[in-house]
Amino acid sequence: MNFFLETFKVIGLLVYYLLESLVFLVVPRRKKNVSGEIVLITGAGGGIGRLLSLKFASLGATVVLWDINQEGLKETGRLAKENGAMRVHCYICDCSKRQDVYRVADQVKKEVGDVNILVNNAGIVTGKRFIDCPDSLVEKTMEVNIMAHFWTYKAFLPAMIASNHGHVVSIASAAGLIGVNHLSDYCASKFAAVGFAESIDFEMRDLGKTGVKTTTVCPYFINTGMFDGCRT
Repeated sequence: MNFFLETFKVIGLLVYYLLESLVFLVVPRRKKNVSGEIVLITGAGGGIGRLLSLKFASLGATVVLWDINQEGLKETGRLAKENGAMRVHCYICDCSKRQDVYRVADQVKKEVGDVNILVNNAGIVTGKRFIDCPDSLVEKTMEVNIMAHFWTYKAFLPAMIASNHGHVVSIASAAGLIGVNHLSDYCASKFAAVGFAESIDFEMRDLGKTGVKTTTVCPYFINTGMFDGCRT
């Protein structure tokens, strides 16, 4: 009996979201106002992270930038100030290390405040056949591309839930939707990121925290240097 109830529930949700999508095709969603919000972006030292940092800066947000690359982080901070950021805070953080994430997160809470928008963007890729990929690189890929999401959510999501206000963003990948040659460990990490973000979304709905939003982004290859040499 429970099986049939769950099946009807899933079908009902599918119909609801389909109708919702059709409505939003006609009536555009109101754009989110991020002015004055505290936005934390991991992997902000270059690539997508830098572009996101500059965009949020131009929209009047307080940007909190994390990266392991000190020079890249410094340059992003400088550009963010030029783009109109209310406040810019830069932190060196190795997102592959849980204790480092928790330590820097506590520092952010004390020095800046509760994060309203969390963008998990930091990522690495090995680009090797699975058999040729050293165990250490497989572990590092999983630590940066998915385990770091667990630790940042643990650090910042409770405050969002308490205030029923916040947004968690996962920069995943099209490789989190379909397998890709020479990217087996990367695909596994991105599939995990997509599944984790979707599960958190359902948890927020179940808790009735309608003010805590989730977004998962699955881009294709982007010319940031991370996928140099890749061809389609």
